Amino acid sequence: MSSQKQTVRSFDEQLSVVDALIVQAFPEGKQDIRTEHGWSGRGFHIGVLRETRDFWEDRSAEVVEPAVQELEDDLSVLAAALTGRWGEPTAVDLWPYLGFDDPDYPDNEPAPEPLSTLCGLAVTMQAWRIPSTGRWLGLTVGQADREFPFELLVAVGEEFSFPR
Repeated sequence: MSSQKQTVRSFDEQLSVVDALIVQAFPEGKQDIRTEHGWSGRGFHIGVLRETRDFWEDRSAEVVEPAVQELEDDLSVLAAALTGRWGEPTAVDLWPYLGFDDPDYPDNEPAPEPLSTLCGLAVTMQAWRIPSTGRWLGLTVGQADREFPFELLVAVGEEFSFPR
């Protein structure tokens, strides 16, 4: 039995969501909004491409590790396709965007979105600048808390917020 929910998207569906988020207009308002694939806000989109079940009942390595590996495998396949389009990704450490150790992001000045959200969900991501769009795209696997599902996430942000 698969450790994934029934709503798993195929590679083609995942790539279709990625392509849609790249060209989708960013919301104008100040508040983030729920979307068909995740959520969006001023200057960013974050989409959930696939997720595991939750881990309220069983957090054992025998349950968690295969579930995470399935998402990592999907991430690798998507990353290979995007690398074919735009070249090698930039490996991004998301820890500094939490603002704990980085003087450029003190506690009173959060990182720009989508980095501010992603750093609370994941440790690293792969990111590409998308030519001729003024945008970048990132892929990562993250989890909001240890009992919650792991998610394969795609983020699109404005060029000014490209990770350092």
